[in-house]
Amino acid sequence: MAALGPGGRCAPTLPLLLGLAALAVPPSLAAASEPPPAALRAGHAASSLPAAAAASRTRYLLYDVNPPEGFNLRRDVYVRIASLLKTLRKSENWVLVLPPWGRLYHWQSADILQVRIAWSEFFDIPSLNKNIPVIEYEQFLAESGGPFIEQVYVLQGYAEGWKEGTWEEKIDEKPCIDQLMYSRDKHGYYRGWFWGYEETRGLNASCLSVQGSASIVAPILLKNTSAQSVMLDRAENLLHDHYGGKDYWNTRRSMVFAKHLRVVGDKFRKKYLQSTDEADRTQYKEDWTQMKVKTGTALGGPYLGVHLRRRDFVWGHREDVPSLQGAVKKIHSLLESLKLERVFVATDAVEEEIELLKKLLPEMVRFEPSLEELKLYKDGGLAVIDQWICAHARYFIGTSVSTFSFRIHEEREILGFDPKTTYNRFCGETEKNSHKGNRGNPGGSGKCCHSIDGTPGTLKAAEAVRTKLEPDSSWVRQTLLGRMKQQSLINMIAWQKILRI
Repeated sequence: MAALGPGGRCAPTLPLLLGLAALAVPPSLAAASEPPPAALRAGHAASSLPAAAAASRTRYLLYDVNPPEGFNLRRDVYVRIASLLKTLRKSENWVLVLPPWGRLYHWQSADILQVRIAWSEFFDIPSLNKNIPVIEYEQFLAESGGPFIEQVYVLQGYAEGWKEGTWEEKIDEKPCIDQLMYSRDKHGYYRGWFWGYEETRGLNASCLSVQGSASIVAPILLKNTSAQSVMLDRAENLLHDHYGGKDYWNTRRSMVFAKHLRVVGDKFRKKYLQSTDEADRTQYKEDWTQMKVKTGTALGGPYLGVHLRRRDFVWGHREDVPSLQGAVKKIHSLLESLKLERVFVATDAVEEEIELLKKLLPEMVRFEPSLEELKLYKDGGLAVIDQWICAHARYFIGTSVSTFSFRIHEEREILGFDPKTTYNRFCGETEKNSHKGNRGNPGGSGKCCHSIDGTPGTLKAAEAVRTKLEPDSSWVRQTLLGRMKQQSLINMIAWQKILRI
C-alpha cells in the first residue's frame, strides 16, 4: 500500500445508466436442474410435518435489497431486519441468513471477482451473533438441505401511494405492481439473482404491499405462512422499528468490522498518521457488549478525516457537493484552525480528480492498495478501511446525504468522540458557510456546513407523524428517524436515490 503518490484504486468510470441497467437485469436462467426433494417442493409446508418436528424446527429469514443500493445503505437495512428477527424470536426459533455481498454498482474495480462474498470478509460474525443468531448463506444451504427458499415475498409500496393525513402502518398481500424479477423454470420454480447463486430456486413468490416499520411483517411470517425458509426481497421498503433507541444501537454496535481490516487500518494510521489507540484515547474492546465509553472521551489521531463523495453525486446532488477547489479551501481552513498538518481523504473521485487533489492538497494522505491488496480486501474491504481511519481522526467532515459519511458518524459515536468533531459536512457551492452548532440535521439540507444544523421544514411534518423520540436519542438520531419515515411518506423511490452510495 502507499499513502501518497500516483495511482489509486478507482476504476474507469462506467456510465451510470448502463451500470444500473446491468444491475437490474436478472442473471440468465441456468439450465433447468432436477426438482428439489419432496419435502421442499411447492405446497409441502410445515403443516404436513409431524407436530413435534414442526414445533422444534428452526425457521430461516433471508432478505435482499434493491440492486442499485450500495454497501452502506445495505448495512442500515440489516439493522431493520435484525429488529424484525428479534420480534419473530419472541414466538419461534428464527435465524437470520446473511445475504452474500456482490454485484454492487459502486464496486467497479476491474478484473476482480466480487460476487458471493461472505459477511465474514467485512464483519465479525461472532460479534453479530451476540445480538441475534445469524449464519452465512453457505451454512444455510448445508442446514436446509439444498438451494431452495420456500417462500419469497417481494415488498412494495401501495399502488395508490400515501396520502397526507394520519400515518397508518399496514401490510397486505397485493398483486405485484412491477414485473417480478424472477422467472419460472420448466419445473415451476422461481429463478433469479439470489446473490449470484444461480442454483437457488424459490418455490413460491408473491408480493406484499407494506407501509410501516420492520416488525409489521412479523404476523405474516408467523401466521400466514408455515414455510421454513422465507425471503423478503426489496427489504429497504421497511422502516426502522425504533431508530436511535437501545435496540437500534445494540444492533449497530454488533456490526464490528472484521479484525483483519481493522488491523490494516490501525497499521496505516500508525505508519502514516502517527495515530495509535493509546495516544488517541480510542481503546477498542473486541467484545462490543463490554465497550462502555462516554461521549467526548476520544481525542483522535493528529489528522483531519475527510469523506469527499464524487462521481454520481456531482450531478445527482449538485446543491450538496462542493467543487474540488471549494473542498480544498475548506480543508485548508480546518487544518489551520485545528493546527493539524495531515488530512486523510476517503473519496470515490475519478483519476483525473485524484491527480488534481494531489496538486491542490499536498497534505493529503490516502490508502492506496496494491493489486494484491485490492484482490484480498475487495472494494467493500477498502471502504471499511477508509471508514475506520476516518473514524479515528481528530476531526471529521463528510458529504451531505451520504450513507458512507453516516456510517462514519455512527462509528465515531461508538468510539466516544465529541459530536462537534463528528457531525460536520461540506457546503454545496451555493450554500452559505455558517457556524451554528445544532446536531439536528446529519448531512442534510441545513445551512450550516461547518457543524451540521437544522431540521428541514419539509421533514418536520414527517417526523411529527410517526416519530416517538427515544429518551436516549440525540437530535441527530431523531432527525434521521424523520428521514426514514419520509422515505415512505413522500416518495420511496426518490429517497432511495438520495440515500444511495
